[in-house]
Amino acid sequence: MDDLTFPQQHARTQRFSLGVPRAFTLSPDGGRALFLRTRGPRDRTGCLWLLDEDGGERLLVDPDSLGRAAGGLPEAERIRRERARERTGGITGYDTDTAVRTVAFSVDGALWALDVDGGPARPVATAGPVVDPRLSPDGRRVAYVTGGALRAVDLTDGTDLPLAEPERPEVGYGLAEHVAAESMHRHRGHWWSPDGTALLATRVDTGPVQRWWISDPSDPAKPPHSVPYPVAGTANADVSLHVFPLAGGGTEVRWDRRAHEYLATAGWDAHGPILSVQSRDQRTVQVLAADPATGATRLLHERRDPAWVELIPGAPVRTASGALVYAADDGDTRRLTVAGEPVTPPGLQLREVLSVSGESVLFIASDEPTEEHLWSYDPAAGPVRLSEGPGVHTGRRAGGGLLLAAHTEAGRDFVLRAPGRPPRRAACLAEEPVTPPRVTWLRAGERAIRTALLLPSWYEPGGGPLPVLLAPYGGPAMQLVVRARGWWFSEAQWFADQGFAVVVADGRGTPGRGPVWEKTVHGDTLSAPLEDQVAALHAAAEHCPDLDLGRVGIRGWSFGGTLATVAVLRRPDVFHAAVCGAGPSDARLYDTHWRERFLGHPDERPEAYDRSSPINEAAALRRPLLLVHGLADDNVVAAHTLRMSAALLAANRPHRVLPLSNVTHGPTDEVVVEGLLRHQLNFLRETLNIPPRPPV
Repeated sequence: MDDLTFPQQHARTQRFSLGVPRAFTLSPDGGRALFLRTRGPRDRTGCLWLLDEDGGERLLVDPDSLGRAAGGLPEAERIRRERARERTGGITGYDTDTAVRTVAFSVDGALWALDVDGGPARPVATAGPVVDPRLSPDGRRVAYVTGGALRAVDLTDGTDLPLAEPERPEVGYGLAEHVAAESMHRHRGHWWSPDGTALLATRVDTGPVQRWWISDPSDPAKPPHSVPYPVAGTANADVSLHVFPLAGGGTEVRWDRRAHEYLATAGWDAHGPILSVQSRDQRTVQVLAADPATGATRLLHERRDPAWVELIPGAPVRTASGALVYAADDGDTRRLTVAGEPVTPPGLQLREVLSVSGESVLFIASDEPTEEHLWSYDPAAGPVRLSEGPGVHTGRRAGGGLLLAAHTEAGRDFVLRAPGRPPRRAACLAEEPVTPPRVTWLRAGERAIRTALLLPSWYEPGGGPLPVLLAPYGGPAMQLVVRARGWWFSEAQWFADQGFAVVVADGRGTPGRGPVWEKTVHGDTLSAPLEDQVAALHAAAEHCPDLDLGRVGIRGWSFGGTLATVAVLRRPDVFHAAVCGAGPSDARLYDTHWRERFLGHPDERPEAYDRSSPINEAAALRRPLLLVHGLADDNVVAAHTLRMSAALLAANRPHRVLPLSNVTHGPTDEVVVEGLLRHQLNFLRETLNIPPRPPV
């Protein structure tokens, strides 16, 4: 490894994500596994690999060896990758047939097919640049989207069938709309029938959605591009679902779309199409079975909640017998249900349903919020935990094989176990951080807020006061305080080695601690999370008396940035400087599904939006504040920062703004990532009066 400083390493490894295996698919007998991985810890080209029966790895496809299509990446694929926070190029996704003998994937809009056991990847002619290719279960055809049209190409004779053509530019078939991809865990829009003779597909009409224009001020000759963005309180895209037989024609799947305008999930199993739909206020979800011939639906299950019904990744699904696998909020536990009955115990929080095989369910659950474990349920054995030790675990299962992926404080491990064979590992090529995190795990206050404290590697008790830096996310989208070596802990350790005590805390509203904990923020997304950050700070100071509570900074990105802003606005007695990166300042400027889940409709609950919008409190600023925003951000648009700055200016409140040219919601450019870390450090040193230390 080169003699790099942490900011350089952090940037070049894309937050230590390069070289990490992902997207595993097991062969039906569980003996082999396909997966994606870059060629090394600083290489950004995703390649397709095979973990074979003998334990060896075989490179199946290196995209650099393929001929590249002219025209570059399709716009729809660029948007898909941005929503998925992709940090690599090359092969970013693939699909297989049921037998896992054939693979389909796209590179820069060109479609390729591969026979796993023979021959190189071969190009497949298509009607246009390809987005989201999906193989039929028998491996004969590939469905794909191009220019808003849904098509299916035959791999044996090249016949390319048009299944659905957009009626006008605002209409597209077969892809997920904005709110589905950003907020509902639904990243696809078409699904094959089990016999490969038809497709279930979305039709998305963005005509009713208001348009926003995203420009690049650093290049005044470049025209802005239009983005359909459904802001809270405004119209969503009109989403419907259709069955398209390969033989021609189409049938709309019918439900009361006025009462339930969100298509949360869809799929097609051996019992037919299954979908779940959600009301605009998100308090009702219905699970429906559809007749593919007529489009008629019947109700299988309904969930209601006075705040909102939480959507569970991977659910609902059905077992081989037709039993519905879903979830129920039972008091303070989110439990797995099968055929309407809870099958997991109180205190075990369901996180995700991974797969169903026969009557057996593979899922992720937590009985301790800093850990996620792999579980299996079947009627005979009940729930059984498959993973061991603290960490964040997931997996895949097929036949008798189990792929267990573990992310622990020691790093990452990917092990395939199958009967009659020794365990085999897919190598993780990610670099070791030059600042390995040294975490002290705490439980703060009466709520036992899970908290991580990182002290300088050179620290000795009683060696002098340490200024404090809080580094939360603190919102519903993710946890940071988990027993894994996340990039954020390495980043926190780097700040610690510059002379800080860094505190990371997951307060109320974060996932993993049950429905009551999550829904504390209903109607007010900022007050409880801020209160919990203060509690975590005081608990850390009680644990380590060297923390200097007279010099406390806070930094965060996205919701964490909003939390940092409101910290210095509302509690200047506690927080003395803040860095807000891409933080929403006005709740009314964020999308419908995410924002209305927590705050309701802005016309009906304007006071909830006021409470959750720091822009309304701009005049209260008394502490240094640095606002950072990517000008190409089409998730949290730069208007949030620009309007916040204007409000601060109008109130005569000094502050700083750092605009990032051609940067979206998650910076990936190496110069920007490295420079941004250093800029934040310099700001915090200056405003908290901290002398510099030698580079790390």
